[in-house]
Amino acid sequence: MAEQNERIELDIRDDRASGNLLAYESGKAAGVIAYFVMDGDPAALVAVHTVVEPGHEGQGIAGALVQEFYAMAAREGVPVVPLCPYAAKWALRHPDQAPEAPAELVDRAKAQLKSRPELY
Repeated sequence: MAEQNERIELDIRDDRASGNLLAYESGKAAGVIAYFVMDGDPAALVAVHTVVEPGHEGQGIAGALVQEFYAMAAREGVPVVPLCPYAAKWALRHPDQAPEAPAELVDRAKAQLKSRPELY
């Protein structure tokens, strides 16, 4: 496990086709955010689930993934709807990096996920 002040080097890649934002450490899978692009206008990126692989916990990987997810959305000019509990908690702790999604978008994202469970 990494020391508290030791920074790990992550390679974070967006696999839009599969709906995964993937983190690799030394070429090995370390974590993922499963997400989908919400239909409609405005579109949004919807974080559904965040997973850190065994042996990689406690190294800041989940936080780095969520931070990159919000940065990716900002670059694309779309909001984030954090349905994933971890992403939602991270957003509350980092309001300067994670603008709150309008309630209407959250409701639309929940409805889309409910009608298309394969997105989870």
